[in-house]
Amino acid sequence: MEQLVSALDTLFVLMGAVMVLAMHAGFAFLEVGTVRHKNQVNALVKIIVDFAVSTIAYFFIGYYIAYQAGFFESASILAEKNGYELVKFFFLLTFAAAIPAIISGGIAERAKFYPQLIATFVIVALIYPFYEGMIWNNLYGVQDWIKGMFGFAFHDFAGSVVVHAMGGWLALGAVILLGHRHGRYTKDGKPMSAHPPSSIPFLAIGAWILAVGWFGFNVMSAQKIGGISGLVAINSLMAMVGGILAALIAGKNDPGFVHNGPLAGLVAVCAGSDLMHPLGALFVGGVAGALFVWAFTLAQNKLKVDDVLGVWPLHGICGAWGGIAAGIFGLEAFGGIGGVSFGAQLVGTLIGISIATAGGFAVYGILKATLGIRLTQEEEYNGADLSIHKIKANPDT
Repeated sequence: MEQLVSALDTLFVLMGAVMVLAMHAGFAFLEVGTVRHKNQVNALVKIIVDFAVSTIAYFFIGYYIAYQAGFFESASILAEKNGYELVKFFFLLTFAAAIPAIISGGIAERAKFYPQLIATFVIVALIYPFYEGMIWNNLYGVQDWIKGMFGFAFHDFAGSVVVHAMGGWLALGAVILLGHRHGRYTKDGKPMSAHPPSSIPFLAIGAWILAVGWFGFNVMSAQKIGGISGLVAINSLMAMVGGILAALIAGKNDPGFVHNGPLAGLVAVCAGSDLMHPLGALFVGGVAGALFVWAFTLAQNKLKVDDVLGVWPLHGICGAWGGIAAGIFGLEAFGGIGGVSFGAQLVGTLIGISIATAGGFAVYGILKATLGIRLTQEEEYNGADLSIHKIKANPDT
């Protein structure tokens, strides 16, 4: 019986890893559909190469920093318990690799290729696992301190803050240091060209792939088949549809907003998906969908932050909302299971934002001062596809 449970745990986590791996295709096509045609090849290449670099960084450095465990044992030892520890690494790797995939959308159309790969390695090897280990492995005494202050530790079941807010706030530093795309604003700072999406169908495909894979992202975060919860699945569903409807209304039928709406809802529900009542999840997702539309518009038109896919509003802002919302709608008073504190959620979220923001500005600031992080104006005008990869998405056009 023990052997069967071990095998089922391994299969359960492996299925989750494969579903989240598939989400990276979603990241790729969301970016392909959003960027201009001359940058589509670059979007596809960045996502797949970033995943490869993330795997190396996490396997050799990041996973050890987060969980004090590595893989430099004999294969016979690694294969114990049906290789559960190996597929657990695979599952958590797909989370870690989501960080550069998130950043990729913000810096699209004007970032150099190889400096970004260096940034990916540093972030996945050092910055992300530092906070991951702090929250999910109780390292450095931070969770104990939060629990002592508020009665409960910071709760982030599937990564609203650990993954999404980290990715979004890391991206903010990169986007600001890169500067806006040429022609995006006039000399006095007024928006000049919105650079509309190159392919709504590709954008929609990317959003659908992400939404489907997210159920592996959230449900399989239990990491043991005995911990599987239908509540997590239904809360994810309700937050997703809440995000869609709110983005539809707030975004005035704009298809870009509509297809990012489910992602906003899913980002926000990750933290408390195992605690909330479905009605609470619906509300959290709805707020996230509207919040994304408002924050994206604010960033682009008022703050002049040229975040191409809106990853700071989507992952950074909605992820932070999700971390805090778990401390509200996870409470028994709001129909939740309890075991959380608003204060703990607020502090844990702010710690994550601080680490990510400082890390983003540090990594990209150093790269900007040394190797440079931006394509030349001529390279940007020609497009990253021809400038970096020497080919168009459709060479006959």
